[in-house]
Amino acid sequence: MPQPTSGTRHHPVQSANPRHYHLIGVGGTAMASLAGLLRAAGHRVTGSDENVYEPMASQLREMGIEYAEGYAPANLDVNPDIVVVGNAISRGNPELEAVLERRMFYTAAAVVIKDEFLRGRHVLAVAGTHGKTTTTSLLAWILESAGLNPSFLIGGIAENFGRSNRLTDSDYFVIESDEYDTAYFDKGPKMWHYLPVTAIVNNIEFDHADIYRDEEAYRFAFARFINLVPRNGTLIAGWDSPITRELAPRSFAPIESFAYGDESATEGEHPRWSARDVSFGEQGTRFTALHDGQVWGEVQTPLTGAFNVRNCLAVIAAAEAVGADRAGVLEGLRTFASVKRRMEVRGEVRGVTVIDDFAHHPTAVRETIEAVRQRYPGRPIVAVFEPRSYTAQRKEFQVDYQRAFAAADRVVLAGLFHPERYTAQTALNPHELVDAWRGEGKTADFIPAPDDIVARLTPELSGGEVVLVMSNGGFGGIHGKLLDALAG
Repeated sequence: MPQPTSGTRHHPVQSANPRHYHLIGVGGTAMASLAGLLRAAGHRVTGSDENVYEPMASQLREMGIEYAEGYAPANLDVNPDIVVVGNAISRGNPELEAVLERRMFYTAAAVVIKDEFLRGRHVLAVAGTHGKTTTTSLLAWILESAGLNPSFLIGGIAENFGRSNRLTDSDYFVIESDEYDTAYFDKGPKMWHYLPVTAIVNNIEFDHADIYRDEEAYRFAFARFINLVPRNGTLIAGWDSPITRELAPRSFAPIESFAYGDESATEGEHPRWSARDVSFGEQGTRFTALHDGQVWGEVQTPLTGAFNVRNCLAVIAAAEAVGADRAGVLEGLRTFASVKRRMEVRGEVRGVTVIDDFAHHPTAVRETIEAVRQRYPGRPIVAVFEPRSYTAQRKEFQVDYQRAFAAADRVVLAGLFHPERYTAQTALNPHELVDAWRGEGKTADFIPAPDDIVARLTPELSGGEVVLVMSNGGFGGIHGKLLDALAG
């Protein structure tokens, strides 16, 4: 096993130069996490946002972060040293306009993260189109179980830690590396700022059509991220992803490839890390992890689905790259408690299980439904989907969504999140989708409003069904409403 090369170094948690940071858009997942890190480092943190939904609203309260409801120039009267502009904030926002008019110092969240927390540390950066939050949370937990005490910043609440961020004096910093743009004044992806040393690129598949003009531009974002890894670092690359496999050889760092099976999608290529004897069940997954064809260990994890087997292989490879204790890694895999809103069981009433998941890209939707099928074999799956993200509402992905729900028994499609942003030529057509599903013999309905979905579904659920709710937003609190209606 490799030996840790930098884990003995310690970094001060408290900043020697505390400042006042004001975060515009503080309720966003990454921004709220940054607020927590800044607070832990001894800085004063204020902010502003509107319509903050869970789980970040609770996390901000628990961290004691003061923030104003709504955007207004008066929010800046606290006279901060540095204003951090969230990537959801654009010109025309009244608070941002006041920042510019007052000539205040402003920057982007990714830049603050890099300068305040990442420089000089061994950064383990998790990138890819799908699975970043789960993989980052899993990596942080297995390194914790192995005694490395990592700092971390995650795009969701890691249930083992009960939070999305932590700052320690460890040399290791685990970060979810998002390809979304940095700020209105920096349209490059956030992950370019994150100084990766050990980098995971799980998969690459065109997404964020609002940011990237085409697949080539999207590929370039990851190619440059791969190019940032130093020669004494490690690139951990998902060999089941054709684009990742194509881009990985551009790395200056050694490559640790991984794939679900022993053969990759390219005939004759064997990944360095693979899984054998995979067994799924309601309690999770078991498999044998192989490295270069040799048994590395017998893995047991509460996670389910082929994509989570890949996530496990990726973090095992990352842990090996930093010399983490193998027994600790295996214990971390066994005791992982997942992430809020990633196949999260919200409750079970009258034999009906309600699951909340963040899936929104067609591939993520398909793999999530298949994972639920593997976890709950024989039970009817009712898939409820809100097309909320830009990708989810675009016409060009409509055929992919039609195929993505193949493993569901019943489909309920909610209304588009902001239909006024699209034309008949650019918007996904819910009626066409429902007609296509019905043509395949599937029970399907278009019910735009969450309350109407609850009213329609409740009397239809007789017990035994798994209701899988997928949205990357609050979705009107549909999960709790459905459980309440079932209980009533």
